[in-house]
Amino acid sequence: MHIPNHQPITPELIAAHGLKPDEYERILALIGREPSFTELGIFSAMWNEHCSYKSSKKWLKTLPTKGPRVIQGPGENAGVVDIDDGDVVVFKMESHNHPSYIEPYQGAATGVGGILRDVFTMGARPIAAMNALRFGAPDHPKTKHLVSGVVSGVGGYGNSFGVPTVGGEVEFDARYNGNILVNAFAAGLAKADGIFLSEAKGVGLPVVYLGAKTGRDGVGGATMASAEFDETIEEKRPTVQVGDPFTEKCLLEACLELMATGAVIAIQDMGAAGLTCSAVEMGAKGDLGIELNLDQVPVREEMMTAYEMMLSESQERMLMVLEPSKEEVAKAIFVKWGLDFAIVGKTTDDLRFRVLHQGEEVANLPIKELGDEAPEYDRPWKEPGKYPPMEAHQFPVPSDYNIALLNLVGSPNQSSRRWVYEQYDTLIQGNSLQLPGGDAGVVRVDTHPTKALAFSSDVTPRYVEADPYEGGKQAVAECWRNITATGALPLAATDNLNFGNPEKPEIMGQFVMAIKGIGEACEALEFPIVSGNVSLYNETFGEAILPTPTIAGVGLMSDWSKMARIGSANEGDEIILIGLDGAHLGQSIYARDILGMREGPAPEVDLFAERRNGDFVRGLIQNDLVSSVHDISSGGLALALAEMAIASNKGAEISLSDANGLPHANLFGEDQARYVITVASDMAGFICGNAEGAGVPFRRLGKVSGHALVVDDLISVTIEELRNAHESWFPQFMEGGEALAAAE
Repeated sequence: MHIPNHQPITPELIAAHGLKPDEYERILALIGREPSFTELGIFSAMWNEHCSYKSSKKWLKTLPTKGPRVIQGPGENAGVVDIDDGDVVVFKMESHNHPSYIEPYQGAATGVGGILRDVFTMGARPIAAMNALRFGAPDHPKTKHLVSGVVSGVGGYGNSFGVPTVGGEVEFDARYNGNILVNAFAAGLAKADGIFLSEAKGVGLPVVYLGAKTGRDGVGGATMASAEFDETIEEKRPTVQVGDPFTEKCLLEACLELMATGAVIAIQDMGAAGLTCSAVEMGAKGDLGIELNLDQVPVREEMMTAYEMMLSESQERMLMVLEPSKEEVAKAIFVKWGLDFAIVGKTTDDLRFRVLHQGEEVANLPIKELGDEAPEYDRPWKEPGKYPPMEAHQFPVPSDYNIALLNLVGSPNQSSRRWVYEQYDTLIQGNSLQLPGGDAGVVRVDTHPTKALAFSSDVTPRYVEADPYEGGKQAVAECWRNITATGALPLAATDNLNFGNPEKPEIMGQFVMAIKGIGEACEALEFPIVSGNVSLYNETFGEAILPTPTIAGVGLMSDWSKMARIGSANEGDEIILIGLDGAHLGQSIYARDILGMREGPAPEVDLFAERRNGDFVRGLIQNDLVSSVHDISSGGLALALAEMAIASNKGAEISLSDANGLPHANLFGEDQARYVITVASDMAGFICGNAEGAGVPFRRLGKVSGHALVVDDLISVTIEELRNAHESWFPQFMEGGEALAAAE
């Protein structure tokens, strides 16, 4: 956009920058004059939804963010949590939804790159990545292309950078046809006394640009991510950033080496809105002004305007405030790693954000107000309606339980994700203790002989749409449960709140009620939110995505030799259900995928039962009393048993003859707070006695035995049949996909 800096600001230009007329009036009142073109760009970058959280801030403040282990909560590049022995884990999740739909490979790759930078900006070395992906219907013409591009982008960047991808989610639903979700998570390790923050300190200190050169890619990316999609989508391709994982790997090593020298006073990743957002945030947090001279910024394209340089979202870049006496040491490190190191400005004491370019002052704005005075909306919202209760008998019984189970195990959303995770390096760094496919990814803390961290990412969007409050609670509870099922103690979470247009009261209502559910669950489970991201306006032609508040969590395992797995049962072990019998079929995948029914409420989450049952299971694992554990979620008890049989290659003989309720509800009900455990047969009585004493409901289901999953006279399916159904859907869809998609 080669427009001179002095051109008149028209209503069309204001609208093109995503600013509403009343927001522009607010700018005029703040600065007392018409902004320059570059200043308008700066305001649009700082005041868009993606950077200012103007629609969500009011509600985000209600989330629990503190706890005895929380060292740094929301407001920095990532959250920081104490894991004992002077070690901390640094983690966050962020969305790259809009760019990934426009340009799937680069959108997903730069999403991974951005979240890794958020972690190592804090002084932590990344040790694990996850991603939560949502695509449109399998038979939609774009879905296969998007899956292929996004998975390649995630793997291409993460594998080259050298961080293991240890878990995540991949789901399909027609509501994501025009707007996919790519949520990227990263975690890193640091020492508690080696954390770096973004708050600038000291006047007259050099502001240094680090990393790769600035280009025209990604100009206006954050503003694009704060609007709905329509027929102009192809014009937005230049707003997608381009990533280079090898440069980022050099940047990681150079930054960690630099941090060890004492040269870094403050450091900030250049992410959304690039140079603008990083400079303004550093100055405003430290109550300082910043002066930038764009003539010193390393560029890779000719004739770049001030506007383009301030709004470029070129990747692999950092901004830092430098201890002046260490300038030569710092520069030598970056030269050694083949990266740019340029002094591009200084801190000042006048609380102004000044930008100079070719001898001219192109911007002079009040720095605090750029961030603090961003509009904050209390948007009107209306509580979504709820489905009336439905009893299990209102859902028909399957004509053939075997076929129903095989159809679920081999369905688009429940089949094996091996095709996806085998494209990711899950073992690089040599610390991964579980391959994807279990309840949570687990990674050794390599500075300690026995410690490990567990990671999971969860949300069930169909529950959130049916009841945002219960669905918000369930996303937190399932993440907590998955971490617990490995034997780890859940410590803290990060959220990625993906919703439609917040200017519609019914969408805002989904958001508000989901936040209430998330907050309540985090409180009850002592699982605070320490970082996160909000992604709104996920709509195309006015159709919103399913509300998808993804929760990613971290748990601590003090002795990984006692870790539980999903597939480590022994022949002859007894199988025990922890929790109540299945009864709830509303919004279950059985109801949706087998019966084609979308009515019924989401399952209720009893947080007291969730905590009690989970703490009991974790205690069993930590005392070495179980051979395998799996939490029960989508698909109910039947799918949990099938997944355990496939993973262990051992069958099971199960009886539900004395269970409460109806057999199809026992098997496919998605009631919460439940686990399946296997234990040595001579310990079963002791464990059940303990459960009774702790007030934990349980049911002895049967034994690990044979080569088939047999449930009374209802189900008898061999492991081979289960495995073939489970493993075949994804490769057939991606490789021989046309025929399969037509048959769906």
